[in-house]
Amino acid sequence: MTAIPEQFAAANKANIENLLTVANSAFANVERLAALNLNTARTLLEESLANTKALLGAKDAQELISLQSALVQPLVEKAVAYNRSVYEIASQGQEEVSKLFEAQIAELNKNLAAALDKAAKSAPAGSDVAVAAVKSAIAAANSAYDSVNKAAKQVAEIAEANVTAATNATVKAVGTAAKTGSKKAA
Repeated sequence: MTAIPEQFAAANKANIENLLTVANSAFANVERLAALNLNTARTLLEESLANTKALLGAKDAQELISLQSALVQPLVEKAVAYNRSVYEIASQGQEEVSKLFEAQIAELNKNLAAALDKAAKSAPAGSDVAVAAVKSAIAAANSAYDSVNKAAKQVAEIAEANVTAATNATVKAVGTAAKTGSKKAA
């Protein structure tokens, strides 16, 4: 009789621990994002002042165009680096939550299998077929979940590779355009 309340207490304790883990992870990610934003804002302000001074010091239109072209490439590269950092923070947070969720699913499956085995022992004769059918359905659901999970991870990896390739191509194109603009100004 006391086993059931103890199981509920243990389950509640585990749920609270999982909630705390997710909350701590979220706070850590928010802290990392805030630090990234502050550092980026500080760097942007310092570089903007330096760039403005350089542009104001231009002696003629050709030097001004040359300076503008030279300043574009680093800005694009820094924007790309910032976006990569934000993406890494977000994906790491999502990965932590996914691992926790997967662990909970595994624990749930283990507890369900144990409960089915216990029920099968006390079930009337002939109920083996029903228990086997339930176990088979659970195995099929787990297999489907694993397949969907693997497919989702593959899609995410492909999307990340495509975004990286597109970003690199954009940075390269901006660099080429900046160099071409500098040569035309000269």
